[in-house]
Amino acid sequence: MTHWRRYTPWLLVGPAVLWLAVFNLWPSVNTVILSFTSARPLGGGRFTGLANYHRALGDEQLADALVNSLVYLLVCLPLLTVLPLLLALLVERKLPGITFFRTAFYTPVIASAVVVALIWGWVLDDRGLVNGLAREVGAITHPVPFLTDRWLLLLSAIALTVWKGLGYYMVIYLSALGNVGRELHEAAAVDGASAVRRFWHVTLPGVRATMLLVSVLISVSALRVFSELYVLSDGTGGPGGRDMSVVMLIQMYSRGFTGHLGYASALSLLLFAVTVGPMLVLLRIDRKAA
Repeated sequence: MTHWRRYTPWLLVGPAVLWLAVFNLWPSVNTVILSFTSARPLGGGRFTGLANYHRALGDEQLADALVNSLVYLLVCLPLLTVLPLLLALLVERKLPGITFFRTAFYTPVIASAVVVALIWGWVLDDRGLVNGLAREVGAITHPVPFLTDRWLLLLSAIALTVWKGLGYYMVIYLSALGNVGRELHEAAAVDGASAVRRFWHVTLPGVRATMLLVSVLISVSALRVFSELYVLSDGTGGPGGRDMSVVMLIQMYSRGFTGHLGYASALSLLLFAVTVGPMLVLLRIDRKAA
């Protein structure tokens, strides 16, 4: 019996370790290997060294995709870090009908990203609700090209991402606010601190670690955006394909029987490197602020 007890923990974790090795570790290692080859879906390809990475340096589509990802990050990061916190402060209060607002704010989170993007596409279309109402009130004479202009399409996708993510990050902040002692707020109020000063000197320090977590999650999501841009652009990547994200570019090169798995793998590793960068910056900022 003692002999079997020694192996019991390994038998319990064995299936999970096997699953991670087959579906996480091996695909990651294989991606690194493929990035140095000219592999195709129906062929192993041959070793090409750094040719795929050299090709990426001169890829104009990749440059546009990286710019799109950077804009996405710079806009989404402050909005989805601050707005959900303000919403959490609002819905935390016990006000009449606040349960309805909590549900309304969280509903977009559980909705399918594809379905929501399709609805936004209909609303923002040249003959959609927004342009129709603006034309009715005389605000415009020609439809605003929300889905056919490079930057307007990108901003429309960002607005969709922010709208859909508000409720998710609001819930995270709500759990963090529950750990901020009310006695601290009461003590600050007794000392004459205003609501704004209590927010800056009590609430923010109490949720600083959560803000860092939210910032990292937003950074990763913004750099890996796919559904919003893909659906709003109808899979074309916008005018001239200039609104593609890096993930859309990877999908374009890897799909079909003629896909270039080697180059797509190289792009995947570049995306990984780009994603890690903001996380390290945020961690360094947090250490300096500590």
